[in-house]
Amino acid sequence: MSMKLLFIGAGAIGSYVGGWLSKEGHDVTIVDPWPEQVEKVRADGIEVKGPHDTFTAHPAVYHIHEAQLLQADYDIGFIAMKSQDTAWATHFIRRFVKPEGYFVSAQNCWNDPVIAGIVGQERAVGLIMSGISVALWEPGVVERGVASGRSRGHNVFRAGEHDGTITPRVEALAEMLAPIDGSEATGNLWGQRWSKLSQNSMGNPLHGMSGLGGSEVSSMREGRLLAINIARECATVGITLGYDIPDFGSQPAERWAASDQGDVFEALDAAMTPDNPNASPWRASLAQDVHKGRRTEIDYMNGYIVECGREAGIPTPVNAAVVDMIHAIDNREIAPGPSNIATTLKNAGLA
Repeated sequence: MSMKLLFIGAGAIGSYVGGWLSKEGHDVTIVDPWPEQVEKVRADGIEVKGPHDTFTAHPAVYHIHEAQLLQADYDIGFIAMKSQDTAWATHFIRRFVKPEGYFVSAQNCWNDPVIAGIVGQERAVGLIMSGISVALWEPGVVERGVASGRSRGHNVFRAGEHDGTITPRVEALAEMLAPIDGSEATGNLWGQRWSKLSQNSMGNPLHGMSGLGGSEVSSMREGRLLAINIARECATVGITLGYDIPDFGSQPAERWAASDQGDVFEALDAAMTPDNPNASPWRASLAQDVHKGRRTEIDYMNGYIVECGREAGIPTPVNAAVVDMIHAIDNREIAPGPSNIATTLKNAGLA
């Protein structure tokens, strides 16, 4: 059944998911504050590239100041903005979703409570997007840089209620997203969210601080050392908080938490070492923001790990050093470069 869907955010995820759902016959409207993106999509549509045939989607698209043209009859509102924009974006589209509709956090990081605080938990749904890398380097063209989850036996989309129940609406949301890639309803939103947060925290900032792609960072022993110690803190904090954390980085959380043991560390280091360091130069979302000169989500990513560690009584000096490094890059105090990885290790007491 065709649904009427409103996206706030026509960045990489908003354009990719919104473009797919438009292609699948849903009535998709996207609102975005980037003027060039709106005008390009309005004129030519969104060109969607990936591990599938390239296609062009033609959703309706509006500038922020054109919101008065929208009707208040949307079934679902998707928040697809950066974490720092969650609150205003949710307030912005709240008026356009009909009372029986709901709102989906299609984002990285731990933004679900912010959305629920604005619209009510009964109207808020979380959406974890795991193992999907998308980028939008120029207006009107979005690309996905990794293979389909289905080809790896992996469900990319996990839709979940805040209270852990499996409801018809999260099952319907998962079914709606299934044409894009593997999809499921989950009763473990918070464990899934922590797993995704940990995965992002051990990769995104390393790409951002170094200017390197994923396999390039993993080919550096310093890069692997930093990533493993970030993951150790993430896993330790999450386990202490009682989350049921699915594997991230292809390893159980308990294994990451034990990486201060020499034999465990060496096994993880070997598993992370790429066979081909030039296999995937893909840069994660935080690195894309650094490249574009935009403020990053570091305070909502590794910064959130630090905050939760403080509350749980778990030291997180490695994540804190990562946050400080990305702050310096955000503030134009230093430029991205591979040497920043070694500097971060030193600042964290690991070198």
